[in-house]
Amino acid sequence: MKKLNVIIVFDKDENKILMCKRTKEPYKGKLNLVGGKVEKNEDELKAAYRELEEETGISKNDIILTNLMNFDYKLQDMELEVYAGKLNKDVKLVEEINKLVWVNKNDSFFDVEKYAGEGNIGHMLKNIEIYKDEVLK
Repeated sequence: MKKLNVIIVFDKDENKILMCKRTKEPYKGKLNLVGGKVEKNEDELKAAYRELEEETGISKNDIILTNLMNFDYKLQDMELEVYAGKLNKDVKLVEEINKLVWVNKNDSFFDVEKYAGEGNIGHMLKNIEIYKDEVLK
């Protein structure tokens, strides 16, 4: 089974969420969460921190990630792990491939014309609202 991750990054004031603008399919041109592939036999949390640093320059010293949920896509033989956290300071972002953008946390993340994931990003953020104290440490 292929494993991927996405990371929901809040700014230190919890007002904005870090997104990337996809340059390739799926969801080319739409905003998405940062993340990537989990290598075979790689620890999942270490993979999330690795992908976050590769794609944004944000290191594990800048944020505490919590595994929020996983999506199991049976027909694609894929698992998507969802991590979330809040920055503990201002950071200088370093783009890898996709353009990085801060989006207001009150935006409509269920808008499938603007955001990747068929509304899943909105679902993830609603769960963070419910479990905010456990997730955004």
